[in-house]
Amino acid sequence: MKLTLITVASTAVVLSFAAHAQDTSAMKMDGMEGMEMKQESKQMAVANAEGTIKAIDPAKHTVTLAHGAVPAVQWPPMTMAFSVSDDQLAGLKVGDRVSFTFRVEGGKGTIVSIKK
Repeated sequence: MKLTLITVASTAVVLSFAAHAQDTSAMKMDGMEGMEMKQESKQMAVANAEGTIKAIDPAKHTVTLAHGAVPAVQWPPMTMAFSVSDDQLAGLKVGDRVSFTFRVEGGKGTIVSIKK
């Protein structure tokens, strides 16, 4: 008797889940036709700063800069390495005072432009 009761109850639960799953497929989407569902992407912050070149590593494509505070990205003054392209390094040397624009992604900076 208990086994029959458990079997009937289990079957009823399974059937109710199946009926619910079929009902949700018919959800009303009035007024949403043609709308694209896009994942929101976080914009990378871009900031301007001035600093002094402390090191250049062409093999790693980095330039190490000692820079002042950068309020746009809430950074205090620090010395850090930025990713940079070979073209951007042309004409630069250790000790040069530069102004630069960079993009922040995952806490790391990538130089957008750099000039003496």
